[in-house]
Amino acid sequence: MLNPARVDAAVDLAYGALIVIAIALIATLEFGIGIAFGLGVFSAYVVHVVWKMARYDPDWMTRAVEETVEETVSETIEKQVGDVQTQVERAVGETVEQQVRDVQAQVQAVDERVDRRPREDQVEELIEDSLENEPDQ
Repeated sequence: MLNPARVDAAVDLAYGALIVIAIALIATLEFGIGIAFGLGVFSAYVVHVVWKMARYDPDWMTRAVEETVEETVSETIEKQVGDVQTQVERAVGETVEQQVRDVQAQVQAVDERVDRRPREDQVEELIEDSLENEPDQ
C-alpha cells in the first residue's frame, strides 16, 4: 500500500512540473497557449488542494464558512444596533429636552404666582393699617 505522504509529495511535484511547463510554453510558443495551459494547471491544483484539505480536515470548509458568516452577521448587527441606538438617543434627548422646557415653564408660572402674593411685611402693614383705621367701638 502507498504511503499517503509520499503520494501527496509526488502529486505536488507533478503540479510544480506542470506549472514549469506552462511557463516554458508561454516563453516559447504563443502566449495564449501557455496561458490556457497554465490556467488549466492552476485550476487542477486548486481542486487538488481543496480535496487534500477536505481529506485531512473534513470540517475546515464548514469552519471557514461559519467564521465568515459570524463576522458578517456580527458586523451587520453591530451597525444596525448602533443606528437604532442613535435614533433612540436622539428621540429620548428630544423628549427629555421638551420635558425640561415644560418643567421650566411650570416653575416660572409658580414663581409669577408667588411674586403676585403679598409678602409678610405687606400683610402686617395692611393689618396694622386696618386696625388703626378701625373706629373704636
